[in-house]
Amino acid sequence: MNYAVPLKTLPPLVREFASYKAVMQNASDKTISEYLLDLRTFFRFLLARDHNISVESENFEKIDISEVDLEYIKNITTEDIYEFLLYSDNVRGNMDAAKARKLSAIKGFFKYLHIKRMMLDENPAANIETPKRKQALPKFLSVEESLLLLEAVKNDKESKSRTRDYAIITLFLNCGMRVSELVGIDINDVDREFRSLTVTGKGNKQRIVYLNSACRDALSDHFKERLGEHHQKTESKAVFLSNREQRISVKTVQWLVYKYLELAGLESKHYSVHKLRHTAATLMYQTGNVDVRVLKDILGHEQLNTTQIYTHVSNQSMQEAMEHNPLATQKALQKDNFTPLDKKEGE
Repeated sequence: MNYAVPLKTLPPLVREFASYKAVMQNASDKTISEYLLDLRTFFRFLLARDHNISVESENFEKIDISEVDLEYIKNITTEDIYEFLLYSDNVRGNMDAAKARKLSAIKGFFKYLHIKRMMLDENPAANIETPKRKQALPKFLSVEESLLLLEAVKNDKESKSRTRDYAIITLFLNCGMRVSELVGIDINDVDREFRSLTVTGKGNKQRIVYLNSACRDALSDHFKERLGEHHQKTESKAVFLSNREQRISVKTVQWLVYKYLELAGLESKHYSVHKLRHTAATLMYQTGNVDVRVLKDILGHEQLNTTQIYTHVSNQSMQEAMEHNPLATQKALQKDNFTPLDKKEGE
C-alpha cells in the first residue's frame, strides 16, 4: 500500500486503523493517506504542547509520534480536540473543508478504538459537530466553451496523440467521470459495441458508464490506433497510453487538458480537469432534464446531497436569466431606488 506517510513512523494503533480502513471499509489509498497525515499532525500538536515545542517552529515537523500508546490516547479529551481545531484554523490557516477532514480523521480513529476495538470507555470526539462548510457552486464550461475545447483538439494536427486526447476530453465532457477513473480504464472494461464501459470509482466501487454517440465515435477512432500495429507490442491493458506505451498518468491527463484549454483561449477562466466533470453534470441536469437521483448514479456519488449542488447551479442560472431580460433595467413610475419590504420609509 502506497501511503503519503511511512507506516513505520506511526503508532501501532494508527497503523491498525489504516488497515481497518483499507480492508473493512475499502477506503482508497488517497483517503487513508489524508487521514494518516491529519492524525500525524494531531498527535504532533498534542506532543508539542506537552513538551513546550512551538507549533510554528521547524521542530514541529520533526516530532516523532511513533511511541504514542493506548495510555496516552486514553487521556485525550474533547477539549484537546477543540484546541487542535482552533490551532488548525488560527495557525495553519485551514479552511472549513480542511478542518472538517481533520475532524473526520479524528472521529473515525476514536470511533474505531471505542466501538470496534472496545479499548476506550468513552469517545472524546463523539459529540463534536463537523464545521459547517460553505457550499461553493461548481464552476463549469458553457456549451459554447465545450465546443471550443473540442475544436482546439481537432485543430491540433501536429499532435501525434490527437485522437487519444479527443477521446479523453469527449469522455470528460459527456460522462462526468473522475480523472482517476479515466486513467484506470482497461480495454476489457469497454463494451465491444462501445455502448458502455466500467470504471472503478472511490472505495474501489465499480459502476457502468453508458456512452452516447459522441463517445462511441471518439472511442472507436481511438481504438483503431490503440489496437494498431504501433501499440501491439505493449503489455499494458490500459485504454489510454502515454508516449512511453504505458498507462497514462493523472498528471499527463491534467497537462493535456490545460494545454487544450489554453489553445481554446479558456486558460484565463481557471478551468481544470475536475471542472470538465462539473461541466458534464451541469449540462446533463440543466439541458438534459436528468433526474438528480439518476445523476447521482452517473457521477458515482455516495450521497444525494453531494449531487444536489447541481440543482443550486440551475437556480442560479434562472436568476441570471431574469437579470438578462432586456426589460430588467426599466424604471418604475416612481423613480426612487428599490427599498426592501422589511425596511421602513425614512430609515
